[in-house]
Amino acid sequence: MADWSELVAPGVRALDPLDVESTVEQVRVLRAHEQAAKLDWNESPFGPLPGVLDNLEDELANVSRYPIEAYDEFRTDAARSLGVPSGCVVPGHGTQALIGTVATTLLQPGDAVVQPAVTFYLYRMVSVARGAVVHEAPMGARGIDLEALLARAREVAAKLVWVCDPNNPTGTALERQDWEAFLDALPERCVVVADEAYADFLPADRRLGRERDVVDGKPLVVLRSFSKLCGLAGLRLGCAIADEEFAGYLRVVDEPFNVNCMALAAGRASLRVGDEVRARRRREVADAREYLTAALVAAGAEPYPSEVSFVLVRVDADDVLLTRQLLDAGILVRSGSELGLPGHIRATVGPPSVTDRLVAELGRALRA
Repeated sequence: MADWSELVAPGVRALDPLDVESTVEQVRVLRAHEQAAKLDWNESPFGPLPGVLDNLEDELANVSRYPIEAYDEFRTDAARSLGVPSGCVVPGHGTQALIGTVATTLLQPGDAVVQPAVTFYLYRMVSVARGAVVHEAPMGARGIDLEALLARAREVAAKLVWVCDPNNPTGTALERQDWEAFLDALPERCVVVADEAYADFLPADRRLGRERDVVDGKPLVVLRSFSKLCGLAGLRLGCAIADEEFAGYLRVVDEPFNVNCMALAAGRASLRVGDEVRARRRREVADAREYLTAALVAAGAEPYPSEVSFVLVRVDADDVLLTRQLLDAGILVRSGSELGLPGHIRATVGPPSVTDRLVAELGRALRA
């Protein structure tokens, strides 16, 4: 019988997989509740953008064929929307898959990687799996500290720096002047990956326009998601924006035309939605976030400032036990201990009726 622990790559042996069984069981517990609220993975409770679902029916006729033209059409539409050449756009089976593609393309065993101490868990996973050594930089008072990231990158001669902006799970975003100073001061042969999965929630004057940095030749890869504001998490769609030469290397690593036709059709429809529709969805989320934040304060919790579709909450309690108590009441939030933040929970924003249930149950659990 094969000894798989000796056959797999050393970096993979050092990691624990996502506990799929526990995740599935949590969702099944929710199904037993008539008014369940799944607020743990930042899926959109508002659904896809208006009109997008109507565009999927025609695509059903194409599921027997590989999505060759659909792939190229999505890339062209995304490039037009972003203001970059189409050769800079690499579609992917969700941003998570693209994170792995970038890591495979860049990292070799022993390479130094730098990331914030509190950020999306997958950056460490994919880096370690490929044999890289991950170094953390301390957080600032309001989230990612770019000066600390830069100092750490110089100290360890980093090959790759991961930046999630707005950051998950803190919900805060960077400023343009700080970003420019960081980008200009990077050590040689160091690439930055900016994961902008939540950037669509920022108003236009808060978005940093990193696609211009890519076109200007900066050592940067930008990742964009259709899961959050666009509400397409179940279809798994994202794209990378990179220098055309590097984009070619990413396509070498990824299998050709690796995104299904339904996701590509929904993505194109989302790109065609007008700015006013997107702005309306953005305001809807912002209003829901303000309502949730005020309700949490009134309930005695301590929400952190957020600019996105979730709120990180300090509860000064056993967050694992608290999460279980909320699940028993039909509400699923993310335990802070899973994010490296014990004593906290993270909750997706939702309509007022969902928020009222969450806060009422949270208040009962905290009092108990």
